[in-house]
Amino acid sequence: MSETQENIDNDEEDELYEHQRVVVDKGQALMRLDKYLPHFSKNISRNRIQNAIEAETIKVNGQTAKASYKVKPFDVITYSLPKPPRNTELIPENIPLNIVFEDEDILIINKPAGMVVHPAFGNWTGTLVNGLIYYLQNLPTHRNGEIRPGLVHRIDKDTSGLLVVAKNDYAMTFLANQFFEHSIERTYFALVWGVPKEETGTIHNFIGRSLKNRKVSDVFPDGSQGKEAITHYKILKDLRYVSLVQCNLETGRTHQIRIHMKHLGHPLFNDAEYGGDKILRGQLFNKYRQFVENCFELMPRQALHAKTLGFVHPRTKQWLQFDTELPDDFKSVLTKWENYVTE
Repeated sequence: MSETQENIDNDEEDELYEHQRVVVDKGQALMRLDKYLPHFSKNISRNRIQNAIEAETIKVNGQTAKASYKVKPFDVITYSLPKPPRNTELIPENIPLNIVFEDEDILIINKPAGMVVHPAFGNWTGTLVNGLIYYLQNLPTHRNGEIRPGLVHRIDKDTSGLLVVAKNDYAMTFLANQFFEHSIERTYFALVWGVPKEETGTIHNFIGRSLKNRKVSDVFPDGSQGKEAITHYKILKDLRYVSLVQCNLETGRTHQIRIHMKHLGHPLFNDAEYGGDKILRGQLFNKYRQFVENCFELMPRQALHAKTLGFVHPRTKQWLQFDTELPDDFKSVLTKWENYVTE
């Protein structure tokens, strides 16, 4: 076979999903779709293909296709699939999980600030995944000794808020496609330095690894590097020195809101990686300095919370919408700023 295959880069969830485009070779004999794709790639099992077809995430020439569809020369096949679990050993840990909703297919979790989502270098234990595999070990995701928590997306360690977790392969595939097509609704509340000039707006540019510091990302307005990133924002409270801003993600790049608000000139309050852990507004007299430092101590992280999450349920096909209150540290700092401005 000499098909053309290319990776389709999309969201920060690229590590969790694979998005492929295949152009069938001109010499290809007719073959069922569910037999062709596993034959085309050894990494795709028949079961993964069947789940993807049921979830309608495999398309031929732009249209959903059945397993029995006969692949023919020059067909263009696109698909979105969750990647197989990594071989890294994960240790189940009895970590309390704030479960907002649960059924046979999904979990909605309100993640606290300070919790890493997935084990990685420097954080092999105490993560959300360690807690999930402990919680799910007696549920359908525990098969033949293999535990596979279905991470559909991630939020930063020091960002709090809502996450959806898939409990089976079908739900994982169905939700993965919604992220790929940007149909998931994600609303964040952020406390930022200063007040944006426009009450509402859209930040549309490209985000990629910073050329000066590879640990963080930066904006490339000319598109010379990075991936397209779109954030819609609205000012909810103008507190003179800071403002409460609602951000809705159209794309989901790593650190997207944090980078975009910095690019706008309004870094997130106490965001150490993107310059928000300094006093950026107001006169630096002692009383004000002490007030801000007290706020930093009260909320020793970036002021960002994943407040709402909306998507189509994989089984019922009904739209689900979840909302959560701001965590105590965020509410306390917001109240202090409201009182400070009033007084």
